[in-house]
Amino acid sequence: MVAFERGKQDLNLLSKMASGEGHGENSSYFDGWKAYEENPFHPIDRPDGVIQMGLAENQLCGDLMRKWVLEHPEASICTSEGVDQFGNFAIFQDYHGLPEFRQAVARFMEKTRDNKVKFDPDRIVMSGGATGAHETVAFCLANPGDGFLVPTPYYPGFDRDLRWRTGVNLVPVTCHSSNGFKITVEALEAAYQTARESNIPVKGLLITNPSNPLGTTLDRECLISLVNFINDKGIHLIADEIYSATTFGHSEFISVAEVLEEIPNCNRDLIHIVYSLSKDMGLPGFRVGIVYSYNNRVVNIARKMSSFGLVSSQTQHLIAKMLSDEDFVDEFIRESKLRLAARHAELTTGLDSLGIGWLKAKAGLFLWMDLRNLLKTATFDSETELWRVIVHKVKLNVSPGGSFHCHEPGWFRVCFANMDHKTMETALERIRVFTRQLEEESLDQAKPMVTTTMMAKKKKCWQSSLRLSFNDTRRFEEGFFSPHSPVPPSPLVRAQT
Repeated sequence: MVAFERGKQDLNLLSKMASGEGHGENSSYFDGWKAYEENPFHPIDRPDGVIQMGLAENQLCGDLMRKWVLEHPEASICTSEGVDQFGNFAIFQDYHGLPEFRQAVARFMEKTRDNKVKFDPDRIVMSGGATGAHETVAFCLANPGDGFLVPTPYYPGFDRDLRWRTGVNLVPVTCHSSNGFKITVEALEAAYQTARESNIPVKGLLITNPSNPLGTTLDRECLISLVNFINDKGIHLIADEIYSATTFGHSEFISVAEVLEEIPNCNRDLIHIVYSLSKDMGLPGFRVGIVYSYNNRVVNIARKMSSFGLVSSQTQHLIAKMLSDEDFVDEFIRESKLRLAARHAELTTGLDSLGIGWLKAKAGLFLWMDLRNLLKTATFDSETELWRVIVHKVKLNVSPGGSFHCHEPGWFRVCFANMDHKTMETALERIRVFTRQLEEESLDQAKPMVTTTMMAKKKKCWQSSLRLSFNDTRRFEEGFFSPHSPVPPSPLVRAQT
């Protein structure tokens, strides 16, 4: 009791922001990360650990990065070849950023958009990753209590990035699986009216293209309709394009910058792009985020705000050197697409063989897996129960759709580019064991209840539509996995249920 009272007093010493829950990390999305951090998979040291499939990170081309760095030691001020530049970059640098850095980033953004658009280096504003870039844009465009429309499902981190310190509201735009979760003008209008009825002034529309978590891209017709919508309403459009170079196969990425050329009456002051090198280049640790705005006032104030999250001068220097190497950039983009396509095919072939559905899309570092047929009931409680089993029993950290504000339970985001081939094979084997034992247990339960004819029908039903039962929780604690299963039980399950 004394400790509880002391805890309350400690909270009273802090600000409302520090003591509140506005960071948005109390969700299953981040809980899965915690389960992984407590018991991370390692093929030798921890083969029964949790495999991280909740991290959207591109590690497939790290060898290309390492090769370039070894061949260009002068790009680092911490080598004998580059140390002569140490003094130039160790001293104070203003918030405009190195000119060569802004020029190289602008050129790279053009390449990832097939050179169909031009970007002005003077409009490049740097920030500490896309997280900082999004918050900067929110501070520039909205006041506390204002709202941004956001199509669902959307990245859970937006609840932190755009809301926590700004006081901005996110208004969901409900999209449906029946049309592949496409954004429609009707859905936008409905969300806009809902916000008005709730006395939330709408200041903008935030889109992710390619989509996180769907892995889809917006076609030209859709993008034009979105630009026309915000133009008619007089609100801003923020386009998160951080996955622009992750398309593969026949998938095509079209930037909002490209369609602007086709809409002559568009108010360009309303258009803003958020970009980073975290996903396309696989450099999240470098914290290179970009705000590119067509609004001069936003560029000026965002640049001043960037003082709170600058990219270090030595990072700018290295990135400028790397992205100025045209041959390397061309090879990297080409090879990255090939490797993403191969890894995506490996995962989807495995899921197809098990009868597990997924949203047809070819962009991003993940796919949107459909496990609706495994739910006990079509509720988010059932989704959470299934997710707990997958994380703590099957030992795969996949992210449930509810944490992405998807309004249909049973969808899960599965990341595939942050691991090697052997780890992916292990993950697929765990899924095979899981689904096989689901089938076996469902058939065992059906035997004493049905005739031989009905048994055949039941078996066929389970082959096409697996359904997981949680009636007897002891089954998961004691007998759900066989003694020979490569996925041993986890004590974390008891703590979660």
